[in-house]
Amino acid sequence: MSLQAIRSVRPAPVDGDALLDRLRLTAVSCGYALAMAPALALGILSLLCIPLALVTVGFALAFAVVPATAALTGVHRRVSGRLLGEEVPASYADTTGTNLVTRPVRWLTDRARWRDVGFLWFSATGGFVLSVIPVGLLVAPVVHVLGAVLDGGSWWWLLLVLDGPLLLVWWLVTPALVRARALAERNILGHTRVERLERRVEEVSASRTETLDHSAAEVRRIERDLHDGAQARIASVGMNVGLAEKLIATDPEAAAALLREARETTVDALEDLRSVVRGIHPPALADRGLRGGIEALAVPIPLPVTVTVDAPALPPPVESAAYFAVAECLANTVKHAHATRAWVRVGHDGAALYLVVGDDGRGGADPSGSGLAGVARRLAAFDGTLVVDSPPGGPTVVTMEVPCRTSS
Repeated sequence: MSLQAIRSVRPAPVDGDALLDRLRLTAVSCGYALAMAPALALGILSLLCIPLALVTVGFALAFAVVPATAALTGVHRRVSGRLLGEEVPASYADTTGTNLVTRPVRWLTDRARWRDVGFLWFSATGGFVLSVIPVGLLVAPVVHVLGAVLDGGSWWWLLLVLDGPLLLVWWLVTPALVRARALAERNILGHTRVERLERRVEEVSASRTETLDHSAAEVRRIERDLHDGAQARIASVGMNVGLAEKLIATDPEAAAALLREARETTVDALEDLRSVVRGIHPPALADRGLRGGIEALAVPIPLPVTVTVDAPALPPPVESAAYFAVAECLANTVKHAHATRAWVRVGHDGAALYLVVGDDGRGGADPSGSGLAGVARRLAAFDGTLVVDSPPGGPTVVTMEVPCRTSS
């Protein structure tokens, strides 16, 4: 059975699709209700583990009960997550390096494991009531009518009329009850507010560290480029001009040659400086915005690139991050994809900037590679995300999202 997210609990038109949807949700409720039995058994055993640990039996029992509980809650996380259209993550404490004694102790102090125990008792009590109602509202009328028909009674239609209100209630309340159960499971099994804040702080700290490291690396690169390029050429200009100054009276032709060389070196130094500036903030991006910058990126690409940009003016740091992200993706296309065409689509929905870079190449792009990993780190500084879809044989589609509200 394919699970789809419950998008609305409002009454739907009475048609075949709505009927199938309610039958599907009733089947899910039946599964929820049947899970009461293992949940109750595991809930009782979970509580027995603590006093029995005094006679060491509890340790052995815990090694059976805790994994079984994690497996059961894992199924509920997946089912409820699909019904809600979101992920219900587990955040168990790491037990790497523990032994037969320290692992149960780690379980005992893990808040996520205690949330699992709380879920077991919810599943056996209030959750069971929520789930059994849709099943009872549907099964009771059907059983009554089928029983009358099988007994040969001619009054089955009267039962159908009397049970009709039950079917109406079933039609109206089933989506709301199933969604309520899924929401309750998400709130019990998902991260608490404190844990979400702690996780967010960790993500921000990691992103800040990555950004500082990236900034330091950029500063070192700029210093190296200036030292090896423009600075060396300008020093050479100074030496040539100094020599020309000494020779201008005794050997005008040699002095003129040195001055010509100094002029050519100056042009090269200016080009080096322009290259460094382009690496910091490309002129096309500064002058023409994100659309012009991406279009300028596509011009030298040795294959057709379709560019579609529908986004307002954004803060310069966001535009710069988006520009370099697209540049890296197009560079990967040229170097690795063996593609015949590529495309770039940029959009903004008022809350976030979306970038999609794709090609019809051979696929197999590795999101952990240095290029895409660097893009992900750059976007993470803005709470952005990067998703790579690149099956063998292609196509490759890189989707990036950067939260960014416009002033309007």
